[in-house]
Amino acid sequence: MAMFSFLDRERSIAHPGYNRWRIPTAALSIHLAIGQAYAFSVFNLPLSKQEGWKLSTIGWVFSIAIVFLGVSAALFGKWLERVGPRRAMFAAACCFAGGFLVGALGIELHSFPILLLGYGVLGGFGLGIGYISPVSTLIKWFPDRPGMATGMAIMGFGGGAMIASPLSVGLMNHFRTGTSQGVAATFVSLAVLYFIFMMFGVFTVRLPRDGWQPAGWTPPATPPKLVTTANVEVNEAMRTPQFWLLWWVLCLNVTAGIGVLGQASPMIQEIFFGGNRPVAAAGFVSLLSLANMTGRFGWASLSDVIGRKATYTTFFVLGMALYAFVPQTRHLHSVALFVIAFVIILSMYGGGFSTVPAYLKDLFGTMQVGAIHGRLLTAWSAAGIFGPMLVNYIREYQINHGVAKADAYSVTMYLMACLLLVGLICNLLVRPVDPKHYYTGEIEAGGAPARQPLGGAMPGGANA
Repeated sequence: MAMFSFLDRERSIAHPGYNRWRIPTAALSIHLAIGQAYAFSVFNLPLSKQEGWKLSTIGWVFSIAIVFLGVSAALFGKWLERVGPRRAMFAAACCFAGGFLVGALGIELHSFPILLLGYGVLGGFGLGIGYISPVSTLIKWFPDRPGMATGMAIMGFGGGAMIASPLSVGLMNHFRTGTSQGVAATFVSLAVLYFIFMMFGVFTVRLPRDGWQPAGWTPPATPPKLVTTANVEVNEAMRTPQFWLLWWVLCLNVTAGIGVLGQASPMIQEIFFGGNRPVAAAGFVSLLSLANMTGRFGWASLSDVIGRKATYTTFFVLGMALYAFVPQTRHLHSVALFVIAFVIILSMYGGGFSTVPAYLKDLFGTMQVGAIHGRLLTAWSAAGIFGPMLVNYIREYQINHGVAKADAYSVTMYLMACLLLVGLICNLLVRPVDPKHYYTGEIEAGGAPARQPLGGAMPGGANA
């Protein structure tokens, strides 16, 4: 339609001299909005009190949203490369805001399936499309610092809860009545606010012109061992062992963090405050969000210096030690040590998300890195089920068998440490991609290959 022609890819090509540092602001406007998902746990106890739903049941809303984040990212990755980030960002804003509105209707009707359909499914599509929409664009604008670029793109998603948590608690307090916890009205308010905020990114984002590169920068003559100068098409990438090793690396790293993050608010209340300190818990969620956000930028930037493989090795080794230590903080009666441990864990959790696109770029090139990233995010979908299930159902099982709520998370922490050990092994097995997978054909506008990849090509194939 003509009225939406401003969304066309051709209308978003940057003019000569365009300042690339405006692009991170567009990325942040999208990711700070959809990062609200990490604050969903602040609704868990109010919904449980108002509707009588179990926490383990409500936890499925967050899990389904993450599932559809991965599904939509995988389905629409190639579409994004073809139509450009502006149209994708607009679609994400519509789905994400629409998910809140349908979710609010579900709460008003006391219907958990409608809430699940709204926030979980429709909102999940907004999460996935919005998540990948700025990533490949920033990599194209910052070929000299891809780790830092992806850190800028993705740190907003980690930091979204820092804004959303106190905002949501404040709105619920404002709308609370004698018969309602104010969750439905809060959902409607957030739908309007986030849609407006995300539209800033839609109107700001630009794509570099063909052949553009930063002034004074030239690609290194001898790239590091795991960095290719060739390209791999998305379907071919999925035939490589490197793709599936990274799939498990991401899945296990996320599983170890997402279950805890999804239940952060009730967890700290039950372990240390007897289940009745919502304001303090909201502060803890906000602090974890800050760690998640700063870790995404800090660790991804560090990966430009020490390499992606070494960065992930650090995540797994240090993460195992911290998860094994967390149960001791309960016995030491130390809220401070508990918080410090999870601040470090969540910084590495976030750093894993922001480092993996650059890891993919190193292994598979820039031609379809956005589409490959979208396919890899199905690992996040799987982790979105595994993580909360492990935390919620192990907790519920132990409480039902007489374990105190304050001690019901210990087994899960040790299990998370074991998962990270498997992730460490997968990361250590990553090797350079076999040249037989390199793409040798022409590249059309928008990063789409003109024909299928041929085996046996040597490094140095056509670049986007």
